[in-house]
Amino acid sequence: MKNLNYGVIGNCRSAALVSEKGSLDWVCLPQFDSSSAFAKLLDKSKGGSFEILPESATNITQEYRKNTNILKTRFECIDGVFEVLDFMPRYVTEKNDYYMPPDVVRFFRLVYGKPKFRIKYNPQLDYARNTTKNKLSSEKFIKSYTTSGNYDSLYLYSSFKGSDILNQEVIELEKDEFCEVSYNQKLLEQTLDRIYLKLQRTKTYWLNWSEKTKVLPKYNEESNRSALVLKLLSYQKSGAVLAALTTSLPETIGEVRNWDYRFCWIRDGSMVVKILTQLGHYNVAKRYLNFIMDIIPEKNEKIQIMYGINGEKKLSEFELEHLAGYEGSKPVRVGNAAYKQKQNDIYGILVDLIHQHFEMFENSLDHSEELWTIVRSIVKVVEENWKKPDRGIWEIRGRSLHFTFSKVMCWVAFDRAVKIATLLKRDYYVGKWTILRHSVKEDIMKKAWSEKKQAFTQFYGSEDMDASVLLMESYGFINAADEKYKSTVLTIQNELEHDGLMYRYKNKDDFGTPKSAFTICSFWLINSLYKIGKKKEAKQKFDKLLTYSNHLGLFAEDIDFVSKRMLGNFPQAYSHLAIIETALNFSDSTFDDEDSLLDQLSS
Repeated sequence: MKNLNYGVIGNCRSAALVSEKGSLDWVCLPQFDSSSAFAKLLDKSKGGSFEILPESATNITQEYRKNTNILKTRFECIDGVFEVLDFMPRYVTEKNDYYMPPDVVRFFRLVYGKPKFRIKYNPQLDYARNTTKNKLSSEKFIKSYTTSGNYDSLYLYSSFKGSDILNQEVIELEKDEFCEVSYNQKLLEQTLDRIYLKLQRTKTYWLNWSEKTKVLPKYNEESNRSALVLKLLSYQKSGAVLAALTTSLPETIGEVRNWDYRFCWIRDGSMVVKILTQLGHYNVAKRYLNFIMDIIPEKNEKIQIMYGINGEKKLSEFELEHLAGYEGSKPVRVGNAAYKQKQNDIYGILVDLIHQHFEMFENSLDHSEELWTIVRSIVKVVEENWKKPDRGIWEIRGRSLHFTFSKVMCWVAFDRAVKIATLLKRDYYVGKWTILRHSVKEDIMKKAWSEKKQAFTQFYGSEDMDASVLLMESYGFINAADEKYKSTVLTIQNELEHDGLMYRYKNKDDFGTPKSAFTICSFWLINSLYKIGKKKEAKQKFDKLLTYSNHLGLFAEDIDFVSKRMLGNFPQAYSHLAIIETALNFSDSTFDDEDSLLDQLSS
């Protein structure tokens, strides 16, 4: 598997990756950041998997059931055809709460014939750190459990014979059947009818959710699939939003840029929520802001750049030395030491989201007062820190610098705070914060601009380019018609674009020189080109970039410049929110066919 050809299923409690051949290769239970039960993704021999091995397959194809997160893998064999519908149950109950157990259901649907296959069921619990043993219970389930180390267990319920599964006997499919992997032992008998009902209820849930998603006149299918992915990255219990579902998928094969992304970055989460709100999904914003209020209970609470999905503040990083790593890329890391870093851009991104919330929704008095307190606390922090260096959006681990993007987002923090204060008629703060906003802008215009490069650079005094600077316009710091912005876009494109894809930056960092394209940066360039009038070029680039997804339209964090294979953690929230943002820009009514015609004439 050379292109992360996996489908993702989930239920906002946990998620799983299923390969294009129908193998369950990554799932952590009972929640997103738990230890893995299957991790073939990170070690082909030790990690563990749940595979379906047909005896005479001629073709295996995979697709999502339309507008759902139910994945269908179709096995066409000489002796018949069957489909496996993979999903994690999620639906609203009669009591108006969510049924979302830590389960993976595999529904085998017979299409015709009597196809034969074997099942390789090989869970390796607790990141495969110790031996996992399987035992057939008299209560009609297979129990898997660790024999040493951290105790963990897993249950497999199935309409197939347990002995046939454990012994990898040939199974002849004569009717619909099922397998259900569960972290918990079930209290009710798991029958085919009960599993079929879960399938239909889950299908109905996703269809109803997708029906609420804003329909776009252009690229609607790509936007809707991305929205479904982002929904899977939201954690129902706390409102947190994950950066990705995996750990340690490398930015470059064989190198050490391998990180655990199963956490909630304030930046990533806020960006995701803002985009989903624009598509009409308001509850995710309310839950996320409740998460923010829970992790910042007091006025002097320092905001970290990231948190655990239940609000954990300490995310100690360690290595799983026994795992070989994806395609042999070590180390495999759990936890993320970056939580200690200082990144000043997060404040502006969060206040921007809170401003959107105040503009779009009516809030209760106590809710508004809590958010207003958070805004004032953030502004105080930014006022004290905006002149100081930080580690920047790319989490440079070596040294702190005066990164341009961080400064711009400090300006955004003051700008949105002024707008919120105006909405709430807090005139005293409007005047005070307007002065701060002006000071930051003056500082950036003076110190981030390079006369030599005719561009805003990566950090003060630098001549290096950085793709994040493209966002100056998106956040309202500068107008797309401004000659300095146009020049910056073209300079960044000239220096960072390679074979249609974008580097984040090209200068050396703590781990050497970056070697792969950072997916979201290519979308940022497309949006910037579109806004400065290069619409035809932008559309061509967008269409081309979309072809680099996997077979299901999913994107990882990075793309290899040469092979165009995907790299990095997967599926990546950044990449999918950027698809939606680009589709929204392209669907804007001001960019009509006449604009495209003018582009063609001018070129």
